[in-house]
Amino acid sequence: MDAAEKHDGNGASEALPPPPPLPENFTPLKVDAAPEAKKVVRSPMARPGLGTRGNKVPLLTNHFKVNVNQNDGFFFHYSIALAYEDGRPVDGKGVGRRVLDRVHETYDSELGGKEFAYDGEKSLFTIGSLPRNKLEFTVVLEDVVSGRNNGNASPQRDESNESDKKRFRRPYHSKTFKIEISFAAKVPVQSIANALRGQESENSQEALRVLDIILRQHAAKQGCLLVRQSFFHNDPKNFADVGGGVIGCRGFHSSFRTTQSGLSLNIDVSTTMIIRPGPVIDFLIENQNVRDPYSVDWAKAKRTLKNLRVKTIPTNQEYKITGLSELPCKEQLFSLKQKNKDSNGDCQAEEITVADYFVNHRNIQLRYSADLPCINVGKPKRPTYIPIELCTLVSLQRYTKALNSLQRASLVEKSRQKPQERMTVLTNALKTSNYDAEPLLQSCGVSIAKTFTQVEGRVLPTPKLKVSNGEELFARNGRWNFNNKKFVNSSKIERWAVVNFSARCDARTLVNDLMRVAGMKGLAVEDPFDVFEEDNQYRRAPPVVRVEKMFEEIQSKLPGPPKFLLCLLPERKNCEVYGPWKRKNLSDFGVVTQCLAPNNRINDQYLTNLMLKINAKLGGLNSVLTTEISASIPMVSKIPTLILGMDVSHGSPGQSDIPSIAAVVSSRQWPSVSRYRACVRTQSRRVEMIDSLFKRVSDTEDDGIIRELLVDFYTSSGKRKPEHIIIFRDGVSESQFNQVLNIELTQIMEACKFLDEKWNPKFVVIIAQKNHHTKFFLPQSPDNVQPGTIIDNKICHPRNYDFYLCAHAGMIGTTRPTHYHVLLDQVGFSPDDLQELVHSLSYVYQRSSTAISVVAPICYAHLAATQLGQWMKFEDASETSSSHNGTNNGAAPAVTPMPKLQENVRNSMFFC
Repeated sequence: MDAAEKHDGNGASEALPPPPPLPENFTPLKVDAAPEAKKVVRSPMARPGLGTRGNKVPLLTNHFKVNVNQNDGFFFHYSIALAYEDGRPVDGKGVGRRVLDRVHETYDSELGGKEFAYDGEKSLFTIGSLPRNKLEFTVVLEDVVSGRNNGNASPQRDESNESDKKRFRRPYHSKTFKIEISFAAKVPVQSIANALRGQESENSQEALRVLDIILRQHAAKQGCLLVRQSFFHNDPKNFADVGGGVIGCRGFHSSFRTTQSGLSLNIDVSTTMIIRPGPVIDFLIENQNVRDPYSVDWAKAKRTLKNLRVKTIPTNQEYKITGLSELPCKEQLFSLKQKNKDSNGDCQAEEITVADYFVNHRNIQLRYSADLPCINVGKPKRPTYIPIELCTLVSLQRYTKALNSLQRASLVEKSRQKPQERMTVLTNALKTSNYDAEPLLQSCGVSIAKTFTQVEGRVLPTPKLKVSNGEELFARNGRWNFNNKKFVNSSKIERWAVVNFSARCDARTLVNDLMRVAGMKGLAVEDPFDVFEEDNQYRRAPPVVRVEKMFEEIQSKLPGPPKFLLCLLPERKNCEVYGPWKRKNLSDFGVVTQCLAPNNRINDQYLTNLMLKINAKLGGLNSVLTTEISASIPMVSKIPTLILGMDVSHGSPGQSDIPSIAAVVSSRQWPSVSRYRACVRTQSRRVEMIDSLFKRVSDTEDDGIIRELLVDFYTSSGKRKPEHIIIFRDGVSESQFNQVLNIELTQIMEACKFLDEKWNPKFVVIIAQKNHHTKFFLPQSPDNVQPGTIIDNKICHPRNYDFYLCAHAGMIGTTRPTHYHVLLDQVGFSPDDLQELVHSLSYVYQRSSTAISVVAPICYAHLAATQLGQWMKFEDASETSSSHNGTNNGAAPAVTPMPKLQENVRNSMFFC
């Protein structure tokens, strides 16, 4: 072996030859580093111009003009550090405002008499600087909500030392806090004016944040519940009971926005869910829908009550619930110290039940709670027990779990407001907010107009539709019907059967009526093989078992695999069989299926609506755009164009180990813009950016979503690659626009390049937002704005390319427009052509005979994500998520992959 090959245990060479000597006057050559490929960072495009098409219409909007008279000062930003007396950091929410209020009261002169805006956490802002860059204060707060006990509340297990005994006797518990205020940055007020000129920066965003924090602090001083920029007063007039111990609390959203016409204050009605205040036991009985306290599921109650705040009778002291006692009140023991001392001078202690203590030592009679668990407001190792009937839930506590379908329906019913009613409520809200009296806004020279901003809208022409034999379908007020008309492309219903999961109906009559209506719409319908009724013995079996047994029955009696199954369900909402049934059909057998829950209102209109879905699922089309048939959609009909709709669906609040579900739908059979297929994947929970658009698994293989959709477009569109790709993205906020452009779009581009290095399609990226607070009103009219109303001036972004579109007819409440943001347009659409394309795509939704509020590809993506989410049986795990995480060492739970669809349904509109 050579010396150079001999290595020690650490991999070092034992005997290498010395390097050769360098000649004199030797100058080493510098090797040029390989040039780094410049990474392109994309940002949202600027507005290329305004649209002009359509009939102009004057409108009002819930934006109130704001004047800022001082532009030469600075907001000074200070960071706040709160600690207890012993140096431990304060991590409890809510106490920060009380501490800073006390600092302001006590140390006004040390603060130079300055008013400040505090965000409730770690940031404080002033107009002009404080006297010093670093300030330290100490304050004492009485009656701090604490897990510890006091003499007028309830017993604790162990009062071990003298200081604890003193605290036990104190009528109110006080705490000392240390506050450190340190200079962090200064933000020029001028940056707001710069933003209004389209020169956005971190400073301008921070300056607007300061103004929003001032609004939050103003509301906090009025005793409001704060939920981001929405504020809720403790006024029963604003409460609407939605059942289950939950109340819809109406409040107001209020935030500053930069617009083309200057700074504006956007005020809108907002609703949040709160726990019904009052006796704890009343809430539990209603929440669990049981008859009396003795029927309550206490394991479930423990999860529901944790961290809620209660006041106790008769002391009116406030506590946070940490748990429940393991034993009933009459059996739960604790150690009570006696006043008498023994011969050694120590206090005697006796074991006593909680019920005995309250009845005999406190003279409080217990009516029913002796047999029920106690509320624990102490710590796990040092509990403090209070009988449940002495506890009442305080008001304005948010309910953060998902509402059931009945609660959602009740909330919608009780919170809807017609346009004129909403305008009156908002005008009154601005008056009662009394922002003019806010000293910090006065110091900034901010004044707010009292009237709604006037804007100019345009009502775009209604897109024309075609049905069978080239017959035109006329939409009026965003609606049309198929009376005496046949679908433009009718499918065939063959090799099919009906299954009935114990729905109460005459299945044979329903089938005959459905076949009659299908024939009227142009569908060719064979007689069904059979109607399969569920065996009574399986009605109470688990959902998966019920589905398995039904399929065994179908397979044993049918001559071959069916192409279509009509499924009758006993309940319209939340039927447990729905998810397993869909999964079995689409993933295991590749069978198209349509579910319905029969009721007394099944008529020809109901059955026509059902046929819209069935026809689309089986490959037909109900109606199409006239411009689609005549190939006259600008930039789309003449050049191969792929349209994508992207959405991510997240689990309900409180379900910690349910992954997020990403869905992308794509157009197919170009030049059609009405046919779509979907690709759905799971990803890490609460992750909004889709991470599997491009998924390289080898040098020649990409397992991402986009490749699958591109290949389908190519094969279904006459072997043409798309030269234009138009992306509609739902569910992202303005702070995530750059991520869509630089993460998701980059993945899509990589997927295209991986298929063909020389292929350079042009991209358009459009965000659709429904979760905003801008509304539009017709002056002097009780009606909603007309379908097709578009607004791209005055209250839109001062630089970026955005517009509001009300494509649909608002039949109930006040129309909510969709806010579209065009982040990128490499194709070069004119504003009019792009706006008309977006409007037209609200008319190609095959599930209904109405224009919809957002483009169809986004609705389809949402439907696909929601439907496939119900396949996955995550719900069982979600109830015990905390115990799972306990054994997972804090790691994120593994993401369960989505089951794949069978090939014969993969390209169908199964989600319709």
